[in-house]
Amino acid sequence: MNSKRFFDPNLLEKYNTNGPRYTSYPTALSFSESFYNDDLIKAVKTSPNTDLSLYIHIPFCHSLCYYCGCNKVVTRHPEKAEDYMFHLLAEITQRQELFKKHVVRQIHLGGGTPSFLSKQQLSNLIAVLKSHFKLSEDVEIGIEIDPRNLTLDYIDHLANIGFNRLSIGVQDIDPQVQKAINRVQSTELIEQIVERANKIGFNSVNLDLIYGLPHQTPERFERTVDKVIQMGVQRISLFSYAHLPERFPAQRKLRDEWLPNANQKLELMKLAIERFLDAGYNMIGMDHFAKPNDELAKAQKQQKLHRNFQGYTTHADCDLLGFGVSAISNIGDCFSQNYKQLGEYYQGLNETHSAVHKGVKLNLDDQIRGFVISQLMCNFSLDKSQVENLYDIQFDHYFKHSLRALQPFEEDNLIENSATKIVVKDKARLLIRNICMSFDAYIKNQQIGRYSRVI
Repeated sequence: MNSKRFFDPNLLEKYNTNGPRYTSYPTALSFSESFYNDDLIKAVKTSPNTDLSLYIHIPFCHSLCYYCGCNKVVTRHPEKAEDYMFHLLAEITQRQELFKKHVVRQIHLGGGTPSFLSKQQLSNLIAVLKSHFKLSEDVEIGIEIDPRNLTLDYIDHLANIGFNRLSIGVQDIDPQVQKAINRVQSTELIEQIVERANKIGFNSVNLDLIYGLPHQTPERFERTVDKVIQMGVQRISLFSYAHLPERFPAQRKLRDEWLPNANQKLELMKLAIERFLDAGYNMIGMDHFAKPNDELAKAQKQQKLHRNFQGYTTHADCDLLGFGVSAISNIGDCFSQNYKQLGEYYQGLNETHSAVHKGVKLNLDDQIRGFVISQLMCNFSLDKSQVENLYDIQFDHYFKHSLRALQPFEEDNLIENSATKIVVKDKARLLIRNICMSFDAYIKNQQIGRYSRVI
């Protein structure tokens, strides 16, 4: 894949606005507190899906990374995790009755820092999941880890209790960048973790990188990218740093003059994409890379790629059930989210046996627009007749306002809009969020500044 096809600096600069990442539609900004646990129960009973993906949020971190916008609790007190695990396991137990007919195809631990948990806590968690849910024989069990507080035998333990996918936060290997973001870690240890994970049979290892961090230059970031390529992992995630200090106070520690400007940030992204493609990785969606034999690459080729709150995935036919503080579920025609604060999460479970705080029941228009946005985000093309057959509409008439909003992209030769399909051209791939905003019925009533820049 020729990376030069993705870059027209003038167009990227023109459309570099704020916008949703579309891990859901409607986005979480549209979730309402008038959504209740009974609505979730009803969604489970009416959903046609019996395959299930589980997401478990572990909010704790040993130290604060200044760039981070995740829901987290920074602490050095392990007893806080004990209290959390008590409530988390209670939530799992309370939900099991609703999902007796479901088969779990995927489990993912995110955070925060899931590797904050001790070996025993992880063992207990997996044991409870196995005893309360029916897991498929080939279930994927993945975890995000922070390499700063691990020993290699922790990776061995993960494999022993069933984990087969690993995601490691690298972000950048340059010492000055690491110091600025308060994340100093050993690149040698990361290499050892990758080597150990491959040796003991992990199916996939993913490394996360972030561009746009303080003090990043093309020369420094190139060393990071080359080192990641050298490690030979199956997947790489390349995320844009979203500088929103008004929302995330820790980011105020990162001075504006330390950050790359818009043009410099674009150069960093361009460098990374070129290097990954030259190394043989396929570009998955807008921010993931995978080796050609990886499931993500195969799914994209077959146009079976799916997108959820963890990014791109192959599990399109699974309902998503989230456990833990701030966790989001997508069951049938509903999205729901747990309380974001620990105290409220604990109180909800103790008093009402539910941590559901807010959500949204999708109307027919939400479902139609969600399908269209998902197709564009994942496949960069849309078959209008497929939408018409699924939802009994006349596409061009139903979306006449959206198609009008797409006209600037047509005029800039970024998309092809014919009678039968919409095709996103390669040079618009990095602007797919902008294109999807044309189909978003909520975006006009939202504060666009709450979203990150698309580049």
